[in-house]
Order: sequence, then structure tokens, then C-alpha cells
Amino acid sequence: MTNTFPGIELFPVTADVNANGRIAIGGCDLTLLAAEFGTPLYVYDEATLRHTCREFTRAFTREYPGSKVSYSSKAFANPALAKILEEEGLGMDVVSGGELAVARAAAFPSGKMNFHGNNKTRQELEEALDYRVGHITVDSFHEIGLLDDVARKRGVTQPVMLRVSPSVDPHTHLLTTTGVLDSKFGFSIETGAAEEAVSLALRAGNLEVEGLHFHLGSPIFELEPYSQAIRYVLRFAADMIGRYGLRLRHFNPGGGFAIGYVTQSPPPPISAYAAEIAFAIREGCDANGLELPTLTVEPGRAIVGRAGVALYEVGGVKSIPGVRTYVSVDGGMGDNIRPALYDAAYTVTPVSVPAGEPAMVATIAGKFCESGDVLARDVDLPEIAPGDLIALPASGAYCAAMASNYNMAPRPPIVMVNQGEARLIRRRETYRDLLATSIV
Repeated sequence: MTNTFPGIELFPVTADVNANGRIAIGGCDLTLLAAEFGTPLYVYDEATLRHTCREFTRAFTREYPGSKVSYSSKAFANPALAKILEEEGLGMDVVSGGELAVARAAAFPSGKMNFHGNNKTRQELEEALDYRVGHITVDSFHEIGLLDDVARKRGVTQPVMLRVSPSVDPHTHLLTTTGVLDSKFGFSIETGAAEEAVSLALRAGNLEVEGLHFHLGSPIFELEPYSQAIRYVLRFAADMIGRYGLRLRHFNPGGGFAIGYVTQSPPPPISAYAAEIAFAIREGCDANGLELPTLTVEPGRAIVGRAGVALYEVGGVKSIPGVRTYVSVDGGMGDNIRPALYDAAYTVTPVSVPAGEPAMVATIAGKFCESGDVLARDVDLPEIAPGDLIALPASGAYCAAMASNYNMAPRPPIVMVNQGEARLIRRRETYRDLLATSIV
């Protein structure tokens, strides 16, 4: 019996086939985890999380000494994950008061945090300053005045980054593209808004502008958009240094690093991203007479995506002769809206026969009352019957984070596995949880 199966490279690094012929992750049999915790179930592998954190740190510090890696927690936020990130030396980005609350619950070091977002509320800014977050990335003219006022009333000077838009298309999905001109994010360099923001923020009495930030979108499978945007933004930085005395201590080209969801679309290695970004910064700084700034990158999906696997139990199987076979599972768009929202593709693997010969072409349908509730279309599978378990790898990012209670469905539990042990890091919601905020 082989301990591998098609698509294993999309699963966590500890994935294999155990003596019972079933998929195991972190030394834990997925069938037994489903029996203990129920389905749908999200399984995160601690070894993969730590491996990826170290791979990012090694790759970027090798290419650009002194660079920093800051996890983008919008991909998935949980106190147990925050503890691992702290132990691995990463920083953390948050985009809401709720994500900040997760970091606070884990006592994550505030100085290693950055607060993003295009429309932060006064309350969120107050909470960020009260926790003394290291940087706030400012994203609007309104926020410059609002944050300056909040800082002044607290008698502090808040370090900030300015998010600019370089008008570069990263060739990813329209709904996940953020660095183009027509975007709600960032001050456009092209229109002159970025220069106006630099001038205004430098005059603010309680803000200390320490650098520039941009983010192109996600997932980005190409390297050239990074270097193109970096050179453009560094030319802008040089102009702002000459005109307004901007100090470029920190430079942040965001994240967006891709992961593999299907075997035919592998992403570039982390080392390739690091080499491209480091070279472009050095080249851009040299061309514009700039000192090298501290580099920070913000992987989110690339840290947690491969580490997570979604488990579902098969229910009804509906065959429409000459049209399609639907295999329905006990989850769907309530726990993973990405296929419905972005046409995201996933690999589907039976847990008990991961290397089984294809015998049918099936569309994996969710249980929610929407025709668009489909997790994977027209995938090759061995014969599937009610009660079978299927696994969707690369489910660690933007699945649990974007989960909802549509149809009043409780959100699934999450377990962390490591060396044969499984610990619950988020329990399954109950009907009581769903009704807790309702008032009769």
C-alpha cells in the first residue's frame, strides 16, 4: 500500500495514508476526527503552520536581511493561531475591532501589530491606540483627521503607514484585485490623491508617517506585478521625499501570495516571491537614491491555506442522465462561500479511498437553499455513497473566516492536530448560540 495519493501536495505537509488506508493529518485519522467532532469539520495542522511561517521568514531574510513577516489575520483569526504566530516570530495585521480582540485575547505583542482597513470607526481606532498597536495603515482622507484627533485626545503620537494604489493589475479575480485605480482601497498615485495624503498626514500633529504600503490583490500567481508596482511606488516615494520631507523607514508591498488549490495550477515557491520583491526594492532604491527601508510582507492565505482541510459527510447523490451527478454534503456556502463568490476551484478527495480509481464525474453540492451553493464542479471521483467522507484541501484561508449562519446553520468546529493529538480550538455552534442575540 502506498502512503501517497493524487493531490497530496495540496494537503498539509504531514498528510499521508495510514495503515487503515485512510487519510491522516498530523498523525490523526480524519475518519476518527469526524466521528469525534462531527462534520462539517475544519482540521488545521500545526506542523504545516510552523513550517510555512519558518519558510517565509527564511526566504525573505535571506534575500533582504532585516525584513519582517506579518500574518494577515483576515484569512483566519483565532487565539490558538495567534499564539503559534507569536512563537514563530511573526507580526499580525488586523482589519477590524473583532480581529484586534482576537489578538488581545492571545496577548499578542501590540508593537508587532498593524491595523488595516478602508473605513475604520472611531471606536476601532480608539481600541487600537489603547492597545498600542505598532502601526496603523491609513486608507482615507477622513481617517487622517479622525486618527489625528483620537491620538491627540490620548496625548500620543501614532506611527502610521499610508496605503497607496499603484494602478497595477495583478491578473487575479476582479473581486480580489485591490491595487488598480478603480478600487475602494488606498490613495491613488495616478490621480494625485496619494501626494495630497502625504502632505496632509505629514502636517498632522499627532501622526508620524513612517512609510508606504500597497496591496495588489490575491491570489497572485505572477511575480512581475510585484516588481512593477514596487518600482512605481518607490519613484513616488522619492518625489515625496524631495517635495515634503517624507521619511521612508518602512515599505510594505502587502501579500497576495498564491497557494495551490488544484494540481494543475501550482503557485511559485515562496523563495521566488522573496527574490523578486527584494531585487525590485534594491533596484528601485538605487535608481532613486533612497536608503533601503525595512521590508514587511503580509502573507495570510499563504500561511494558513495549505494547513487547513475541510471534511464533509456525503448525503444524497442525484444523477440526472446525460446532464450531471450531484453529490450533496452536509456543509457548503455557509462554511465556504469562496466557490459561490469567486468561482474558486477545489480538489476533492475521498477520505477512505484517497487513491481510488475515478468511476464518476460529480459536482459537490452544499445543503444551503441556493442553486449556486456548489463547492466543486465536475470532479473525477471513485464511486461515492451516502455516509462517505470527502476532504477539501487548501481550505485553511477565507473559509472559516467568511463563514455565516445562512439558513440558521451553526458554524462548524475547528481542531488543531499535531503529532497524533487533536485539540478543539473552536467548538461547533449550537442553536442556543444562534438565538443568543435575539430578543423576543
